[in-house]
Parts: sequence; C-alpha cells; structure tokens
Amino acid sequence: MIESLLSGKLVGTPERRTSKGGKPYVQARMRVPAGAEEVHFARLTAFSDTACTALLALGDGDALAVAGTLKVGVWTPQGGEPRPNLDMVAVQVLTVYHLERRRRAMQGDDEGPCRRAPTAAPKQRAARQAAPVQRAQSDAEDFGHGDDDAWLAGAAP
Repeated sequence: MIESLLSGKLVGTPERRTSKGGKPYVQARMRVPAGAEEVHFARLTAFSDTACTALLALGDGDALAVAGTLKVGVWTPQGGEPRPNLDMVAVQVLTVYHLERRRRAMQGDDEGPCRRAPTAAPKQRAARQAAPVQRAQSDAEDFGHGDDDAWLAGAAP
C-alpha cells in the first residue's frame, strides 16, 4: 500500500453501498492522466463520512483530487497489453469547490456562497486585512518551500 494523492476527473456517478456487516461506504471511478496521451482509471472506495459526502456531491466529469492508500496491481485485457490496476481507499477528497473556498478564506473575501455573518465592524475588518500577516518560520521555509500555497492566494509563481 502506498500513501498517495491522485487528481483527475470522475467517471460515472459515485454509488452508496452497504457492506455485509451493515457499514455504509461509497465507490467511484476516476480518470487519472499519466502523461501526454496515457490515461489510467482508479477505483475509489471511501468509508469516512466526510469523504463519502464529498464524493456523493460530485457527478460525472467533475474534477477532484483524492488522498489515501493506493494499491497498484496489473490486469491484462483479453488479447491486450498488461495495464495498471489502481485501487484507492480515499480518506480525503478535494474538489474545485473546496479550492475556491480556501482561496477566498486566504484572501479574506467574505463574499460567495459560504459567506459568514460579520463578526467585526467593517472598519475593524478592513484594518485587519490591511495589516501584514505574521507567519511562524517552518521547516518548509528553511528548505525554500514556504510559498507552496502562494498559488491559492492568487500569487504568480
């Protein structure tokens, strides 16, 4: 088993199922690009409530990224070349909706479908947004990777 992150597009509609023991889970398939013209398909299985809910909210062709435990195998179609067989137990699901929500949160934008009730007066909120953000130095910054999330805030590389 390999801890991994896959990104691609959903193929078909995720299905809610129940195990023999009565535990609910969700199964889905995703198309994962693997180069210029090569494509792999991964079978996703989610057991956690958050991953199941996120998958069930998606439809055919929706873009997503999933993190979890990947099992790689090989299958050979009748009379064809061997191909990889990817099975993942998805623990986390990230969609465009989640990315847009995180980007708004990082930019301090209160607009959009997830608008929160204002907690401070507009002048106080504007002063907070104008103030520079203090960040603690991390190991990632020591190695030159401190701005890996800069693209979420809309900064150019």
